[in-house]
Amino acid sequence: MKHIRAKSVIGTGLLCGLALAFLSSCTSLENATPGAPIEINLVAINDLHGHLEAETRSYASITDAAPHKFKVGGIDTIGGALKTWRAEDPQLLLVGAGDLIGASPALSSIWADEPTIDALNQLGMRVSSVGNHEFDQGSTELLRYQHGGCNSNRPDKACQFEDHFAGAKFPYLAANVINKSSGRPLLAPYRIEQVRGIKIAFIGAVVRGTEKMVSADGISNVSFIDEADAINRWVPEIKAQGVSAIVVLIHQGGETPEPFDMAACTQLRGPIVDIVKRLAPAIRLVISAHTHNGYTCQVDGRTVTQGESFGHMLTRIKLTIDPRIADLPQKITAIQARNVLMDNQRFAPDPSLSTFLQALKARSDEVLAQPIARIAVARIDNKINDAGESPLGDVVADSQLAATRKLGAQIAMTNHKSIRESLDSGAGGANYAQVAATTPYSNTLILLTLTGSQLLALLEQQSWLDQDRPGGRIMLQVSRGLSYRWDARRPLGQRVLPGSVKLNGVAVNPHGQYRLSVNSFISQGGDGFSLLTQGADRVDTGINDLDALSHYLIASERDGHPAGSTQAAGRIVRVH
Repeated sequence: MKHIRAKSVIGTGLLCGLALAFLSSCTSLENATPGAPIEINLVAINDLHGHLEAETRSYASITDAAPHKFKVGGIDTIGGALKTWRAEDPQLLLVGAGDLIGASPALSSIWADEPTIDALNQLGMRVSSVGNHEFDQGSTELLRYQHGGCNSNRPDKACQFEDHFAGAKFPYLAANVINKSSGRPLLAPYRIEQVRGIKIAFIGAVVRGTEKMVSADGISNVSFIDEADAINRWVPEIKAQGVSAIVVLIHQGGETPEPFDMAACTQLRGPIVDIVKRLAPAIRLVISAHTHNGYTCQVDGRTVTQGESFGHMLTRIKLTIDPRIADLPQKITAIQARNVLMDNQRFAPDPSLSTFLQALKARSDEVLAQPIARIAVARIDNKINDAGESPLGDVVADSQLAATRKLGAQIAMTNHKSIRESLDSGAGGANYAQVAATTPYSNTLILLTLTGSQLLALLEQQSWLDQDRPGGRIMLQVSRGLSYRWDARRPLGQRVLPGSVKLNGVAVNPHGQYRLSVNSFISQGGDGFSLLTQGADRVDTGINDLDALSHYLIASERDGHPAGSTQAAGRIVRVH
């Protein structure tokens, strides 16, 4: 089906000077002839994370508080829904709020997420903000995603699905990501689309804390500035071009206990609320992301939306604009928003995307279906217990110690957020797809030396409880031989019980030297573990964390002791 595309323009001024390759024109279009109110239809998607296949999930709704299971998502079902809605309005705009790629299932990640970009192109994506996961492989790789090509830091994955990668046909926006050398945005800060003679501007931004969420080496050329300040910076230039609405696409969000389909919900909380309250009055609609929550809320008279994650729902938004009104934001006379589950029983799949998905799965099966090793239990759970330890965290930390022990490692630690999924076992053992889903970030293992006192201080940098830090609990998973006890009643910075930190049964000496193996993300201060940047004698082993886990599982089975347990090993003990 050939969709009718809305015309697009980009403002004059700085953006033309950026000479961005994806912008077809810097010519301003004429304003619409004044007339009756006009309806503009948007559909938003966020946090797809390369989930190209449908999944079964439970949802409650405003009409039924009891959760029910649905088979939701899948790129072909999304395509079917869009096909239905475009039959009603051929000029509908599909927009995104970031994390469309990154931390993806193996079906996408083994091909460097290029199939997901291809699928989004086929869906007719018009524009998206970047998310923090778009920076997982660094800013240079993000620019490759935008412009195409095969020059990648992952040559074993890039351009392996197809021998040429054309890149995204839609622009990524990032008003608050600044190129340090030029002082200008790395990507376009905004985009103007024209629909039915009406100009709609989209400003993009990403969570300011991205620099703490991805490896520092890959983003050393950029800085992340305040989201609201960066967005507001462009409002005067945009208004001067005669737009009728300004929409923010931002990869930051919040959460609410209200159902995903409650209209105008009022209990939204989280970082997005403060950002929205500081935005320029001309902005009436904010499409948010990052927290994987479904909502369509009101904050200070503005509509704030998010469509959960993984393509399980899309947000339908209708703007009613009266071109006879001169000023923003009064031109927007109404905003209607609702989240719609991508129910496989409701929307017939788009045939062309079904064919694409089938071909992708056929290409991938040879790699993904290969069993790696048997594990000791049917499922090694990634959920951390009350103490902050998970069965899979134990296995991953042990695998990283095993991979680097010959290089001098005594202890391995990994952040539990780098372990994306639990590990399941199929009939022939855990296969490549299952193992790859647990560690999708392509981190390498870094060796560094800490003193005993630094090791103790590192443990105190953990976010022990949800309320300790806005990002919730962030616990280190530790390798066999290391153990300690902590008390939740003690103040932050003093929760590890004195004398309880032991290595192979011997209390850690504050003046001793200890060789650690950690992933490249936290080695650069990721997830708030800034003390690791003080580590001495740093060596990048070049060993990939996925390879370390795969080899450990294979070796454990070969030795007659398959890895894994249903319970954590008790290396971390919470006393209260």
